[in-house]
Amino acid sequence: MNAIRSVALASLMSVACATAFAANLPLGSEALESHVSTQVLAVDAPNYLVTVEGANKNPVTFQLTEKAKALPNLKVGDKVDIYVTRAVAYQLNTDVGGAPKMSEEAGTIRATKDNPNPGGEAFRQVKVTSKISKIDLDKHEVTLLPPEGKVQVVKVEDPDLQARMKNLQIGQTVDAIYTEVLRIETSR
Repeated sequence: MNAIRSVALASLMSVACATAFAANLPLGSEALESHVSTQVLAVDAPNYLVTVEGANKNPVTFQLTEKAKALPNLKVGDKVDIYVTRAVAYQLNTDVGGAPKMSEEAGTIRATKDNPNPGGEAFRQVKVTSKISKIDLDKHEVTLLPPEGKVQVVKVEDPDLQARMKNLQIGQTVDAIYTEVLRIETSR
């Protein structure tokens, strides 16, 4: 988590000297996507179990929920592509006086009548707001107070970013928005 906060602060510092007319300034983002291609080894539709070929050809079984409405369409030998995207975006709130907080959203998109193949997409997004509680220009440190209340001190190493620290204000907040998307596609 400290590495994430360091990246957040580095992004924050890089635009903190800009004049803000909006309530939130986008600071930066990072994303990582991975893809696994495998095949179905077994389907136990009544129990919502699907077994696919894992690493080194070892079987991996997944427990699905009753929301897997297209599961009866899945057959042994079907190709399964699993895509996972993880992203984080940072925003500096230009208003002073925000409070640390956390919120979470989640959702799913399933197969449709136009695309009856089993699969779909699920997402989860968590927004963590940390408040700037202290700025130490001599030590080049910014103290952030996240919602869980455990203070995080971030050391600013880059000399250009250190010079921009004077533009930050105690009471401003930094939002870190974490998003995970799981997409599963099947084909024969």
